[in-house]
Amino acid sequence: MLEPKKIKYRKVQRRRGQWKGKATRGTQLAFGSVGLKCTVTGEITARQIE
Repeated sequence: MLEPKKIKYRKVQRRRGQWKGKATRGTQLAFGSVGLKCTVTGEITARQIE
């Protein structure tokens, strides 16, 4: 999807610990009046975004 198709070995990205605390920046909506809020930490793939 968002990565090259022809690649011999894909580099595995390791997690660097959990995110701590709450976000202080980027908490206001820029466009519209409805937004999404995350309730738990996690990871999403490029395929899930598209």
